[in-house]
Amino acid sequence: MLSAVFTRPQAQLGPGEDASVLAVDAALGDAMRSSDKSAVRRLLSLGFTYIDENGTLRGRKDFLHGLPGVAPGAATDVTVKVYGLVAVVTGKRKSAHGSDTFFLDIWAKNKRSWRALAMQDVVLGAADAQQVLAEAPAASALRKHLAKFFDCKNPCETIPYRVRSPAEQDIVSAFQAIEKATLDRDPNEYARHLASEFVHYESDIAPVPRSERIARLEDAKEHSVPADLAPIQSMRLWVYGDGAAMISADGVPNDADPLLRIARIWVKRDGRWQLAISVETDVK
Repeated sequence: MLSAVFTRPQAQLGPGEDASVLAVDAALGDAMRSSDKSAVRRLLSLGFTYIDENGTLRGRKDFLHGLPGVAPGAATDVTVKVYGLVAVVTGKRKSAHGSDTFFLDIWAKNKRSWRALAMQDVVLGAADAQQVLAEAPAASALRKHLAKFFDCKNPCETIPYRVRSPAEQDIVSAFQAIEKATLDRDPNEYARHLASEFVHYESDIAPVPRSERIARLEDAKEHSVPADLAPIQSMRLWVYGDGAAMISADGVPNDADPLLRIARIWVKRDGRWQLAISVETDVK
């Protein structure tokens, strides 16, 4: 039964799904602001998680219990993209703490209804066209130190997650290929696993589109800048049709507190899984 749910084809989606997703996302925001716990509960998946702009993680129970403390302002610049039976809503909103954040709301369609899998906020930085890796010697020295510490056995070779299906294995393999390409400073291999619309969002950094992400890897290769890949502490992965959501906590091995919380959305195109968006929030 689980296999049937997770592998339903994209063709099962009907017309107007974008509008349906936007409607439930707006309804969730309204219910949060009015502290309507019953309405919010009906829109959340059982495994729902929320990550605020400080990297604080709340599970479904804590989220529902503390609605007044997490309710955001109304969203602006809203866009929606549907990948298989997974949809993402992105935009800007004022967090419950008063921060101007970029948000990623992840939805999955199950039993003909959209349910929220996760919400994640991040405070972005302003665009800085002068940012060049080779011009930051202090940062370069730190990367070299971290590169010695992080040998990339985790995540390049193994991660603390047990795959449950061939689709999950394919996604994990694509994820590890990206990590290995980052470690090896291989922009061509790296680019193979990024969707054309890929954008990376990160705390205190301006959004980085696919072309710039690849250019930065080429720059790092040219200037022999080592990678500083943090190991995965924990990971969750959901596959619905031709779309998938991955959420991980990354940090120093054997440290109870993660350094980063990262949400990734994957899409299957032409038989291959590609990364469509990633959102990285520093844990304050």
